[in-house]
Amino acid sequence: MGQCVTKCKNPSSTLGSKNGERESGSKSHSKRSAVHKDDHGSACGKSPGDILVNGTKKADAAVECSQPSTFSGDIKKDPVTSAEESSLQRIGELFRRYKDEREDAILEEGMERFCNDLCVDPTEFKVLVLAWKFQAATMCKFTRKEFFEGCKAINADSIDGICARFPSLLNEAKQEDKFKDLYRFTFQFGLDSEEGQRSLHREIAIALWKLVFTQNKPPILDQWLHFLVENPSGIKGISRDTWNMFLNFTQVIGPDLSNYSEDEAWPSLFDTFVEWEMERRKKEEETKCILSSDTEAEQT
Repeated sequence: MGQCVTKCKNPSSTLGSKNGERESGSKSHSKRSAVHKDDHGSACGKSPGDILVNGTKKADAAVECSQPSTFSGDIKKDPVTSAEESSLQRIGELFRRYKDEREDAILEEGMERFCNDLCVDPTEFKVLVLAWKFQAATMCKFTRKEFFEGCKAINADSIDGICARFPSLLNEAKQEDKFKDLYRFTFQFGLDSEEGQRSLHREIAIALWKLVFTQNKPPILDQWLHFLVENPSGIKGISRDTWNMFLNFTQVIGPDLSNYSEDEAWPSLFDTFVEWEMERRKKEEETKCILSSDTEAEQT
């Protein structure tokens, strides 16, 4: 969620900002724009240095920090406070590098450049995890507060610093309680709250399920997604309850679906899925038997 989860015309291939329709509206995505190195500092693995963008002076940059420098006579500043202020200034410089010219936020174009500098594709799981740690409310957008608080949360104030944090963030996302939080965040992240969406469009939900289960793919996921793709007319949107319960479904129902019971409090869509999948498997077995019989007949 990307999701630096960017907008595109094919929701199954990339995720991002939305022309959200209410409830089950489709969302579009845009192609990544070319990046000019001299516009925004260095790529991942190279030091971005102390260059300020658009000629912004350090004195001006400090004003934008949430904890500006303060002096009291000739008393020296506390080293810890000084380090925190320096870090906030670097975060401010990084934010201005990608922020929109008109809005005090990083929007789609800035997100694409941000992802390029991080050496990640906007469709990567890493980007969804970063959005989760930044607690981003909207795809393809970081507000000033989200960016500052997010960088502080992961203890990084530069491109290289964020890159260095990715391994630990990915490990954190493997923890059961953390993954559950990430999983539930992903649903909210995929909604267009400004448009009043309450459910995910089917195609967006499919793309987000593929993305969020990147590191721990459940055995039944492919069959579930195949079911959603093959039944477009009957499935227009995925509700929050269905999204949340699917995680429980993957944890307690075996891949053979033998322990599934319609008497339990599962969403009705799961009943339809299990019935559809069992019928599909039955036909598949029948086909195999016919082919096997034909082969034996030919050999005799």
